[in-house]
Amino acid sequence: MKKIIDFFKDEEKRIILFLIISAISLILSILHYNIFQIDIAWLAIILCGIPIIKGAIEGLIKEFDIKADILVSIALIASIIIGETFAAGEVAFIMALGALLEERTVAKARAGIEKLVHLTPRIARVVRGGVESIIPAGEVKIDDMLRVLAGETLAVDGIITFGQTSINQSVMTGESLPVDKEVGDEVFSGTVNQFGTFDMRVTKVGENSSLQRMIKLVESADASKAEIVGIADRWATWIVVIALTSAFITWLVTGEIIRSVTILVVFCPCALVLATPTAIMASIGNATKFGILVREGDALERLSKVTIIAFDKTGTLTYGKPDVVAVKSYNSDISVEQLLAITTSAELRSEHPLGKAIVSHFRNISNITLKEPQQFTMIAGRGVKAMISGDIIFAGNTPLLTENFVTISQSMIDDASKYINDGCTIIYVAINGSEAGFLALSDTLRKDSFDMIKGLKALNVESVLLTGDNPLTASHIAKSVGITSFHAQCLPEDKMSIIEKYQNENKMVCMIGDGINDAPALKKAYVGVAMGGIGSDIAVDAADIALVSDDIKCIPHLLNLSQKTMKTIKLNLTLSMLLNFVAIMLAMAGILNPVTGALVHNVGSVAVIINSALLLNFKSK
Repeated sequence: MKKIIDFFKDEEKRIILFLIISAISLILSILHYNIFQIDIAWLAIILCGIPIIKGAIEGLIKEFDIKADILVSIALIASIIIGETFAAGEVAFIMALGALLEERTVAKARAGIEKLVHLTPRIARVVRGGVESIIPAGEVKIDDMLRVLAGETLAVDGIITFGQTSINQSVMTGESLPVDKEVGDEVFSGTVNQFGTFDMRVTKVGENSSLQRMIKLVESADASKAEIVGIADRWATWIVVIALTSAFITWLVTGEIIRSVTILVVFCPCALVLATPTAIMASIGNATKFGILVREGDALERLSKVTIIAFDKTGTLTYGKPDVVAVKSYNSDISVEQLLAITTSAELRSEHPLGKAIVSHFRNISNITLKEPQQFTMIAGRGVKAMISGDIIFAGNTPLLTENFVTISQSMIDDASKYINDGCTIIYVAINGSEAGFLALSDTLRKDSFDMIKGLKALNVESVLLTGDNPLTASHIAKSVGITSFHAQCLPEDKMSIIEKYQNENKMVCMIGDGINDAPALKKAYVGVAMGGIGSDIAVDAADIALVSDDIKCIPHLLNLSQKTMKTIKLNLTLSMLLNFVAIMLAMAGILNPVTGALVHNVGSVAVIINSALLLNFKSK
């Protein structure tokens, strides 16, 4: 009994069962099979028609919502009144079938997104006071120590404190291969531990975790927000009024009520109403495959009108993490490799991002065991001082060296200036009071930046760089990726003003950024796109679209997809209105009856759904 109750609680299963029963009843009705002299087509009317009539009445009373269901209900009732029971049953059956097809299409479009919701683990393995225990994931707190075994899904975000592993991050980034992780690396909720066991310190829990942030984006992906959907809805309201008027006039002129009923059947604007939401939801599903989450349904419509894309630099065109790009030695007794090793040892205990970048760079290129500093001092705003094997090492900026009576040669200053002009940061190194050389660090370009900008040019979309960096750095980055127009030293309000200026000239701007300082510009732009992986929560919340994997190479596809979506919507609207017009003419002429009218009308609905579903597999050239 419980299984039967559970079965009927599942709406989709219940509808499918009702459709099967209704289809059988209609077939038997054609064969003139009656029960107690009652047309068995009544089963289709009851199972499929009553929910339609109920929904129409509720929408009309509660919200005064005049939509397609009103016409369908009138057509059903009118068909029953004139004795066309089979036609009423067929109308109810086909409408219910069309609704099911729509739901299945939308569900398929959202499947790639909604799988995120089911990935959150319900338990976590916490280590407190050296004792390991399993607790509900919801009870995990920031700074808790968790242990993750091979094959387990991470419940929260954190940083590895012990162990090495490979993480499957495909759900967040789309990467097909696992990513190697070690102590100090960040790991994210929803990803899967492939090999080995590791301990991690929790940094984000609950709604702040990576997976939950993505789920919040999923829940806000709502096609009903599109402006063009509103237009279709308004048309549907007028169509209801026109349909009733046409049916009444036809009845007055011909005196044949069956023609009026047929007009009501074919006039139902189902295909028109389905034209936009199915296309937008299919596009949202397509975008998900590329690691793109569309937060606002009308963002795709707006994006199709964009002529300029404004980029933030750090974290958008670049990785947002400094890396060593050059090492220069000015001591003939010290090789470049030795200078890097000495500097890395001096920076081992540094908490500064540049110091950490040097250590990370060394460990990525060398297996040499570093010497631990015997003494270490962090000098705020200057750099570090350390003792390595009895030698005093200074690593930092020019004030650090000059304040400690180290003379920097003009040749080293000249060489360093070349890197500074390319936007690099210089770490000068001195050993025992004498200059030893320098390390140049730079925020490296994303490998896909140049090709992405090239792809936008092919779409006749102009690219602009908006950055807070100095003009030299901005110019270097812009030139490296192929951008001709840039604005340097921009404060948040400057970015907003620049975007506003473009848009006042009817040049619609899409802003792409990742930081808190980009949030105002993301809101001001016609379309805002945030880097969802490394971007701040504020930036993501301010944007219309989020790039989950921070993969900027998908931006040209996103623009292509938006343009294709609008073409699909316009084609859907044109086809649905054309088919309705032809069917109405045939109904007025008496060529179509309610039964054939329902069939012709629903061909349009199915065609619209199929045409929209093609967007799921759309690929840019």
